[in-house]
Amino acid sequence: MSSPGATVPVIDSTAVFKEDIFRNKVLFCTGGGSGICRVMTEAVLKHGAKATIVGRKLDRLTQAANELSEATGSTCIPVQADVRIPQQLKDAVKKTIEQFGRIDFVICGAAGNFLAPISGLSENAFRTVIEIDSLGTYNTIKATLPHVRASRGSYIHVSATLHYRGTPYQAHVSAAKAAVDALSAVLAVEEGPHGVRSNVIAPGPIGGTEGMDRLSAKGPLDRSSEWETPLGRIGHSKDVANAAVFLFSDAANMVSGQRIAVDGASENVRGTLLPYPQSVLDPESVKHLIKPRL
Repeated sequence: MSSPGATVPVIDSTAVFKEDIFRNKVLFCTGGGSGICRVMTEAVLKHGAKATIVGRKLDRLTQAANELSEATGSTCIPVQADVRIPQQLKDAVKKTIEQFGRIDFVICGAAGNFLAPISGLSENAFRTVIEIDSLGTYNTIKATLPHVRASRGSYIHVSATLHYRGTPYQAHVSAAKAAVDALSAVLAVEEGPHGVRSNVIAPGPIGGTEGMDRLSAKGPLDRSSEWETPLGRIGHSKDVANAAVFLFSDAANMVSGQRIAVDGASENVRGTLLPYPQSVLDPESVKHLIKPRL
């Protein structure tokens, strides 16, 4: 494994791309009130765009929008909506158009995850993740597509690498994200002739995020802070944000229908999240390693 001295540094996209490359552009981001999607939104705002962030918790959204506006000098507005409810997304799009007059970029980032084996995963829990990730992505596309067509804009769908191989305790998310990947590919083919691009960003292990905290085994098996990727460090939210800036930029105007893993090549060496086969033979024996669902 690489030593800390050989690690690849975290770089802010503002040090690479011109600061105003997204001037007069507008981003519509679901899940933008927290986590990776918030950092992606901040990066796009830093490059001159305006943004709408969408989520279910208005107080968190409002605070995030205010902080993003202050930090970047660009305008970010919060709009409350549940991606599982099409009309709420349509209303969010309407408010965005009333405020900014256009939508150029869309990040489909609303998601849910937790660790559970199929034997301990309820039908309702499975359906909820499918509804948020897969149906939520579809609903977001349907609500925004006329405006993205008009601007000849671009979609980014936040996915994962978990479904590239069978990952125990991740049947719900694997199914949901595989659907997102397939939907993005079809969108790229159908909407390409209209000038619309669609790509997937699949974050690997990203430190300091709720997802990493929820998916990392607790106690002595917690490996979330180790140097586990071939590039010698755990991922940072800025790494994902940099990929988003690239994909939305003119530098990627021939990049569409792609899945881009931002994982430091960790998928090539990834093991299981929990002890295998113990975790599937005796789920009770590893419950103490799993963060409880809220």
